[in-house]
Amino acid sequence: MSKTLYFGNLSWSTTDSDLVQAVSPYAEVISARVATDRDTGRSRGFGFVEVPEEAADAVINALNGSELDGRTLTVNEARPREERPRGGRHGRGF
Repeated sequence: MSKTLYFGNLSWSTTDSDLVQAVSPYAEVISARVATDRDTGRSRGFGFVEVPEEAADAVINALNGSELDGRTLTVNEARPREERPRGGRHGRGF
């Protein structure tokens, strides 16, 4: 089993490989992804790293509040994605 961890307050220049490098000393990295804006491709300032379940707490304890690329990280267990309505103007009162 694995757990997905949320990494918040990332620098705009932080890459997927930077996340892998930061987490690797504490756990095997199954996947790492910095969230990017769909239109511009720029970082949205947060990302997700998937690690083995038994290593998740060690990663959180080691990296939450630590510094990466000059920014203080927020690291915790990712919450499931909320369902959002799809489509253009539906539900907006237009």
